[in-house]
Amino acid sequence: MALLGQDYERPSGETAWTILDAANDLGDTLTVDACRRVIDADLRGEAPARSDMAVLTAFFG
Repeated sequence: MALLGQDYERPSGETAWTILDAANDLGDTLTVDACRRVIDADLRGEAPARSDMAVLTAFFG
């Protein structure tokens, strides 16, 4: 499954930031928290948790 044309395992930190901004505007705390974890993983050079990626992917659904 891809997120905005990117690898499911390694999303762009930029993509997560974009979703974070939108989720903040909507008051979607579950997605905000998942975005922060994905961003942190990206900054550490690690793969994000699949559960967090599922939350980000569902944001567009």
